[in-house]
Amino acid sequence: MSTVPLPQPVPETDGVPLSKRRLKLWIRLLGVTRSAESHLREFLRVGHATTLPRFDVMAALHRRREPISMSELSRMLLVSNGNATAVVDRLEQDGLVRREKSAADRRTVTVGLTDAGRAQFEQLAVDHEREVDALFAALTPAEIDTLETILKRLGKTAR
Repeated sequence: MSTVPLPQPVPETDGVPLSKRRLKLWIRLLGVTRSAESHLREFLRVGHATTLPRFDVMAALHRRREPISMSELSRMLLVSNGNATAVVDRLEQDGLVRREKSAADRRTVTVGLTDAGRAQFEQLAVDHEREVDALFAALTPAEIDTLETILKRLGKTAR
């Protein structure tokens, strides 16, 4: 019969267990993320009559340059095929994206930006970058470097 090792005590800082501090940090990180995302949603809605999901789809298609399959788009955006399809449907109705059957596999539908979609996204991207820059304006370059390092490390452990 084997014995299960007892959990080690959690280190404390100022009398607060490290696990509690990590939990508070997680909640704060979620709060900051939600607040920034909410701000960007409102910025895109009011200033550009568009939505964050539309912006995200256009950004993904712009990065790739060439049309991609709907399943690849869904994977890039970390959303379901149904969610991606709904957004692409509206973008297609507005003439900003075009769907085509893949030349390599007729069962596959690819989607890419139209010229109008590319032009609209490029203007949106400039304004979006300016708005994100304003959100991070309180951070010094050194703080940005530190935050990047920390988030990269967390990204590796969260998988």
